[in-house]
Amino acid sequence: MAGWNADTAAGPLGSGTVTLVEGSSFCISLANGDIHPEHPHGVFHEDTRILSRWNLAINGQPLEPLTASTQEPYRALFIGRVPRSDGYADSPLIVERRREVGAGILEEITIRNYSSEEAECVVTYSVESDFADLFEVKEARVQRRWEEDRHVDGEALSIRAVWQDVRKGVVVNASGADVTPDVLTYRVVVPPHGHWSTSLTVVPAADGTGPAASFVHPAPGEISRSDRRRQEWVAKIPKLHIGNRSIERTLRRSYDDLGALRIEDPAHPERIVVAAGAPWFMTLFGRDSLWASEMALPVDPSLALGTLQTLADRQGSVVDPMSEEEPGKILHEVRLGVSSGLSLGGKSVYYGSVDATPQFVMTLASVSRWGFAKDTIAALLPHADRALDWVRNYGDKDGDGFVEYERLNEQGLINQGWKDSWDGINFADGRIAEPPIALCEVQALVYSALLSRAWMAYDAGDAPLAAELASEAAQLKKRFNEEFWMPDRGYYAVALDGRKRQVDACASNMGQCLWQGIIDEDKAPLVAERLMSPEMFSGWGVRTLATDMGAYNPASYHNGSVWPHDNAIIAAGLMRYGFVNEAQRISTALFEAADYTDGRLPELFCGFSRDQVPEPVPYPTACSPQAWAATTPIMLITSMMRYDAHISRRGFWMDPALPESYGDLHITNAPMAEGRITIDITGSEPFVQGLPEGIAFHREHRPWLTELMEEAGLGGGYPAQQD
Repeated sequence: MAGWNADTAAGPLGSGTVTLVEGSSFCISLANGDIHPEHPHGVFHEDTRILSRWNLAINGQPLEPLTASTQEPYRALFIGRVPRSDGYADSPLIVERRREVGAGILEEITIRNYSSEEAECVVTYSVESDFADLFEVKEARVQRRWEEDRHVDGEALSIRAVWQDVRKGVVVNASGADVTPDVLTYRVVVPPHGHWSTSLTVVPAADGTGPAASFVHPAPGEISRSDRRRQEWVAKIPKLHIGNRSIERTLRRSYDDLGALRIEDPAHPERIVVAAGAPWFMTLFGRDSLWASEMALPVDPSLALGTLQTLADRQGSVVDPMSEEEPGKILHEVRLGVSSGLSLGGKSVYYGSVDATPQFVMTLASVSRWGFAKDTIAALLPHADRALDWVRNYGDKDGDGFVEYERLNEQGLINQGWKDSWDGINFADGRIAEPPIALCEVQALVYSALLSRAWMAYDAGDAPLAAELASEAAQLKKRFNEEFWMPDRGYYAVALDGRKRQVDACASNMGQCLWQGIIDEDKAPLVAERLMSPEMFSGWGVRTLATDMGAYNPASYHNGSVWPHDNAIIAAGLMRYGFVNEAQRISTALFEAADYTDGRLPELFCGFSRDQVPEPVPYPTACSPQAWAATTPIMLITSMMRYDAHISRRGFWMDPALPESYGDLHITNAPMAEGRITIDITGSEPFVQGLPEGIAFHREHRPWLTELMEEAGLGGGYPAQQD
């Protein structure tokens, strides 16, 4: 997912931490609700920690945690009790903290007294705001000290800070409290078998002065902004019922998390894009946002369109070695705040991604199939052409026909594919591959991008351009299968290194090549067999690296772990090549893994064998919720359904192969062209209602782009089975 090197990896949050997320804001706390600045805790808004300490004490004692539950991605209920001072174990004072994150936090606190005697309580909140940059916090290197001013105005505490010419601020409102610059205090008497409640808000201040946004307790009968936003999201996405209730819970959790990870383009609020994941990547990414929105197309195609438009506005235009920007290149990540110098490349926008640029073209073609207005798609075509120009002129600097990467400065990422940890690309004996590195799945993305643009050209009536691009794609496929295939191993090299040697580790990357269709049909059975071998398949999913490789480590980030999104793409590729049983095994394993995390798949988990450890082993710093993990269940189900559309061809395709254990499937409100359809699958029999006029249902797979190009007489002279 989002990139890091050996010296920039985020440390673990610690056991029992609770993460809440809503748009570009998130909150990390202990299980009792407290926030401590010495840990990677806090309330974050637009990459700045606006609240670094938020400690509740009752009669001088912190709460003993009992439970913490996240009812929605942006709301949690913390329940604890006040320790007794007389040595008895059970306390009659139970405390509930109900917290909601938005542009700041809203917290309701309730003390319940289960004693027959009244309880005198001194309730205090200790508050600090260090305005640290997100990078400083996650890497435990907060060094900058702001010049701070604390001001009390009745029941409100304002904390304002200045660093150089930058101003930040936060406002704490505590109705009924005795407010001093250091602490908020309530002195209350809780009646026998009674309770006491109050609420507090913390909101960022614009330019360190007035509040940037109101965050108030809704009036009786009203709902909060976050709840309203969620209701609007739920109303526009498909409603799903499936016989297997566990799978249904996971899919609904995915819908909720995807909804919470939506953020707005500040320059175009009407555009909604997908943030990469919580806690550290609540911002626009190239690769992550594109993959997540591509996987979520059947749920809400507008997410992919908004992501494409926002990335197009920030497409590279100059050569800048520090940010690794180049003309036509699609960015890797955007960062806000004053400490952009801490971020990758030392700037607020970093372009060190080798795959986001061809992926942009591929996703544009996917979006065009889902029926957006022709002028909307046409406005993005020049950006697709600039992206392909980058592929040819900058991605392939040595002119060998393959796209490679090598970082341009010491602050950039060493590895710039999706396995972007410093040691993520290695040989079978464990040696690190040296750049420039040509990854196998990047060539597959370029192949897909060429075919995608070829079809869009043909669809728009430009047959000569379509023929030229189709021929280019065919040549790439031929060379790829000559240079990356290792006949003595029976699988594809993960990459070619700087000396054009095959990087011979057995890795999951080749599985993603299946989905793009660059793999020769006669080689696909060996690839499928290797992916499902005991060395690769853990029982919970396909590992990133086989157990018999020199760099294998089940508790590593990219060298033996299991990534849900990786597996979803592999499963889709297996389906396209006809390996239905293998795809079903992966899908079922991942849904079963989700049962151990309350229906939410994490960014990744460790690669221990299911025979060795009977439940998935968490990876300590995994993001959760995380965008492409949240969309994994969606892609698994739609892949098993063979569900896709091509509106310009007036068609909707579906040919279900759901495992029997999933039960019957009922979907309503599914977007299709300008309408909404209802789908029922009983056994393997599909029934569709409400198709828009002129859209026909076909019970087969959607024609691959290669098949469409062959039909048009533009196959490029090299047989290609998939797109």
